Formats: sequence, structure tokens, C-alpha cells
Amino acid sequence: MTTLWDTTGSAVVKELAAQRRTGGAVLSGVALTLVVVADESRVTEAEEAATHAAEAHPCRVLIVVRRQIEAPVPRLDAEVLIGGRLGPGEAVVMRMYGRLSLHAESVVLPLLAADAPVVTWWHGTPPERIATDGLGVFADRRITDSSLADDPIASLARRAEDYAPGDSDLAWTRSTAWRAVLASTLDSVSGRRSEAVQVRGGVIEGDAGNATAQLLAGWVSSRCGCPVEVVAGSRNAGPSGVEAVTLRLDQDEEVQIRADRRRGAVITQPNRPDSTLALPERVLGDLLSEELRRLDPDEPYSEALEAATGLRGLSDRSQVREYVWFDPARPGGDGNGAAPVPAPTGTGDPESSDGVAGGGEHEPAADGTPGQDALDR
Repeated sequence: MTTLWDTTGSAVVKELAAQRRTGGAVLSGVALTLVVVADESRVTEAEEAATHAAEAHPCRVLIVVRRQIEAPVPRLDAEVLIGGRLGPGEAVVMRMYGRLSLHAESVVLPLLAADAPVVTWWHGTPPERIATDGLGVFADRRITDSSLADDPIASLARRAEDYAPGDSDLAWTRSTAWRAVLASTLDSVSGRRSEAVQVRGGVIEGDAGNATAQLLAGWVSSRCGCPVEVVAGSRNAGPSGVEAVTLRLDQDEEVQIRADRRRGAVITQPNRPDSTLALPERVLGDLLSEELRRLDPDEPYSEALEAATGLRGLSDRSQVREYVWFDPARPGGDGNGAAPVPAPTGTGDPESSDGVAGGGEHEPAADGTPGQDALDR
């Protein structure tokens, strides 16, 4: 590991190449570039999760830590690692201060692995509009986590309003085990009947304010075409927010899956004895690794989000986002529809790929518009 204090993006690129030559490492078989955005308080969790995911999906890990945006002087501190604590591959941890943190994409772009997809993951509160963050605009997949928001249900609504194909949510990923158990249970009933099963309605017991519970209800509703309600449960439902799922079937039958206190689920269905399946709580790294398995749009998630929020036509939206630059340090620059403002003139080397890293701010175009106002993914 090499630590670079008060450095530039060009110096980071050169150090990464030097480390590769010195260590004899050859970058081969990289599946993607994983860009992680995290606050200092969550950076350790993010590093552990990214390391776990990189073991299953070889990738270059770029961790962006935005610190002290109000600092008067922009600065970049970076750690360059090859085969270090972040796994066997290449990784760079960048801590950005001052206005440089508002232009993190200018430092990250030269570090992307060539000809590889880009996935951006916000471990924390994502931007109100992903189009206002260059780190999300150039990514093929964008992963957020509504469960970390102060109001998860309101966060789901924002994610639906801002949705573009390629977006995903770890709150959705936490429902994978429940979705698998529900599907296998209905398959069992269908096999016993030797005909398809129709779901007429259902109830999810748990935490009605949990984003995962709402997305699970949306998934069942979108798949079965019936209303599914989330009601308060009798005990703590855990990270998934789901304690039990009861589905009303045709032929006056009912199935229920209820979580026990031993990380399992008890399945109750007609004409069969109760059975138990494992329903473990998954660590953050497992959730992230699952999201990295597919880089195409997640249609089941968009359908579940539609049903949970009431918005329609999410999957019909364009996959390409146009970058909307804004300055949160100025009045009205809140990223929620405020008109973009011209970026201040930078003081870095205009010929360097990291002019922002050197000077901390974008160089405007000749017509006075921001230099990054039309960045597409």
C-alpha cells in the first residue's frame, strides 16, 4: 500500500501503474469497476463489503470518501493498494476535501478499468437525483440502499421518481431469500394439484415502515395481480422487516411462511406437514455480490417498485442519464430541480485528466456552461 497526501488524480494513476509494475501484478480478467461512495463513518463497512464482493467478481475497487465539503482548500488524499486489505486485486481509497468532493468524477474517470462495465454503489444517503452526481451518470448499474434513509418509505418514492433502468436497491436484495421461499412454496402446492396456483390476496406481517417489506409486497402484487398489505407484526422482524407472509389461494386454501428465532422459516400449507427452511440474515458483502451478478436492468425490481409506490412505466424510461451539474454551496442549488449554475474556473492544469484534482473545480466551457453538463453514462 502507498499513501499519497495532498495529491492529484494524475499522481494516483501513475502510482497505480508503478505498483503494478513493481509487484509484477498483471490486471487480467477484471469483470468491472466498482465505485463505492461512503461517508467516513461507514467507510469500514463499505471496504469489508467491497472486498467480499471482489472475491466473487474480480474488479477494480474505487472508494470515494467525501469529507469536509466546506473546507476552504480542496485536497485529495489517496491510498493505492494491490493485493492488500481490499482483496487480491487493485483498489484505491480516495478522501476528498473541499469543493473537490463535488467533482469526484473528474478524479475517478481516469481510474476506470478499460472496456469494463462500471457499477456505482452509495453506502449511505444517495443523491436526491442521481443525474446530479457524475459518479452515477457514467455507471452502467447504480446501487442504493433505501433502508439507510431516515424515512425509508419516502426514499422508495424518490427512487421511483428518479428511476432509470439499471438502478437497484439493497433493500430489494434483502428480500431475495423470502422471494425464493415463497416461489418454492407455491411450486409445491402447484405440484400437489398438478395445475397452476392462483393467488387471490395476501398479508405481510412485519415493519410497515421497512423498505424491504414494502418491496416484497410490491413484488407479490405485481407477479400475482392481487393486493398485498403490510401490517404491523408482534415482534422485531430484523433487517428484512418481514415476520410472516400469508397468501390466500384459490380453492379456499392458504399458505403461510413465518420466520422463527433460529434464522429459519416454518412453512404451513394445506395437506402437508409443516416444514422448515433456512432463512439466514445475509451480510452486506453477500448483498452487494448478488447485485454484481447481473449488469442488465432488473425488471422484477422495477415492477416491485412500481407496485410499492404507485408510479408506472419505470422500465420504459431511458437508460441514459444526462448529467445536471449544480452547486449545493449556492442558494437554491439543492439538486431538486434547481437550475444548474456555471462551475467556477479551476486552477489546475487544463491539459491534465484531473484538472479538478489539481485545482478542485471544473473548467467551464467556452460558452460559460459547466464543463460536465452533458456527461452521459
